[in-house]
This record gives sequence, structure tokens and C-alpha cells, in this order.
Amino acid sequence: MRATAFEFRFRMIIQIVIVFLGFWAPWVGGWAFGWRISTLEWLPLEMSRLGLASFTVAAPLVIVLASLAALAGAVLRVWGTAYLGYSTVHHSDMQAGAVMAGGPYRYLRNPLYLGGWFMMLAVSLLMSPGGALFTMVLESVFFLRLILGEEAFLAKQLGQPYREYLSAVPRVFPRLRSSLPPTGKRPQWLIAIATEVLPIGTFVIMAVLAWFYDQQLMLEGLFWSFLASLVARGLMRSWIPTLISAAAFAAASWAFHLNWLRALLIAVGAWLIVRAMMPRREPKPGAA
Repeated sequence: MRATAFEFRFRMIIQIVIVFLGFWAPWVGGWAFGWRISTLEWLPLEMSRLGLASFTVAAPLVIVLASLAALAGAVLRVWGTAYLGYSTVHHSDMQAGAVMAGGPYRYLRNPLYLGGWFMMLAVSLLMSPGGALFTMVLESVFFLRLILGEEAFLAKQLGQPYREYLSAVPRVFPRLRSSLPPTGKRPQWLIAIATEVLPIGTFVIMAVLAWFYDQQLMLEGLFWSFLASLVARGLMRSWIPTLISAAAFAAASWAFHLNWLRALLIAVGAWLIVRAMMPRREPKPGAA
């Protein structure tokens, strides 16, 4: 049930594939499993059909609940990243430093995964009902696999202190009060906000754009939030290729009037070329 090192290293790509399949939902139409309308629209219609609430009541209710889910995702992601640190959160390999018991980690062990789950729940509402169900089932299983894999790795690397932490803090259902004392670690709020643009953008989409009842507008907002998150993370790692890639995307989109997909391919190509031309960073003497 635990995730492999391969799954952890390519966790972002795996999630992108799951979300893409959820939006594509090729089974819709072939199977009687849903319609080509978003779940955000389907849920109020279904509630109205079942007599649970009128559509005029159900529609804003669903938007409010979606906004709360997106807000929970954004808060947990930013809060967790601020305490754990960007380099650890987005590292390609599992990291084992000291036991993290500050900030949200005093109340639950996996605030980042729980925040990611809430964010995916909000995003899935823009998919068809069948696509949303597919996405949430696969994402839930994948997050659980990642959690079990990380816990086994940390227990092996950190030993008894981490096992004591496991017994004191729940996995995903947070406690309202913690028995652990604050660690005194200073959170990096600005870096966390800058690198967690996607969950923040998802909240803005649900809390603001959803009230326009414009599916295309919300999808464009999601795309630009995702693109902005890639740029922010790129600036944290390799800022020169990232800036050139962003400039190539902007030029292809606006100067040459290419659609966003072709412009994105040009930007990725520019990033790969510039990244390959840059000298590799040599490890410092004595570094592990």
C-alpha cells in the first residue's frame, strides 16, 4: 500500500495525469455515468430533482461549500509549507531531518496532504460527475500511499522520537488541542504564499469566479493559477531558465497570437534549452 520512491519522485506528474483524465472523462457518453456538465452545476440540479432544496438555494449552497473546501486546502497548504520549508515540501526525494512538530504539525501529521485533498475536492467540482468521482478516488488512494510511504521512511530514519510523535499526533483527522509544546520554529510565510499559488488560486476561483456561473472563466482561472505556481516554484530553483521561459510564453501568446497550448510548449522548450546550457552547481566540499 506504500508509495514507491518512483511515485514520490514523480508525484506531481502523476497528479497532473489524474486531473487531466478527470477533466477529459472519456467514459462520459459511452457509459451512463454522468453528463458533460460540471459537478458544480450537476449537484444543485440533482438536489432540486430530489426535492432536497430548490435550485436557487442549492446553487449558492454548493458554491459556499466548495469555497470552504478550497479555503481549507489553501490554509493547510500555506501553513504546512511555511513551517516545513519549501525545499523539503517540493524535494524530489523523501527528506528526514528533525521531527517536525511545529505549526499545523502539532495537530495532525499530514497537513499538506490533507490540504491537497481539499484543493482537489474543489477542483473536481469543475469536472463532470464521473470525472470528479474518478479523480477523488484515485487522489485519495494516491495520497494515502504517499503518507504510508513517508511514515515508514521517517520511522526508519528518525527512530524512537518519530514513533513517539506518531502516537501523539493523528494522521489526517486533526485534534483541536495539542499536547506538544511549540517548537519555536519561525514560519516562512512569504515563501509559502508565493509557492502555494495553486491552492490560493483555487480558493479565489470558488469564492469569486464561481458566482459568475461561467465554466470557461473558472477553467481559465485554474490554468493560470497552475501556470503561476510553476513559475513561482521555478524561480525558487532555477530563476534564469524560468524567467526566459515565462518571457517566451508571453511573447508566443501575445506577440504572435498563439493559443496557450502552443505557447506553453514553446516555453517548456525554452526552459529545457536554457537549463541545459547553464553550468551545473557543484556540491560544496564536505556536503553529503
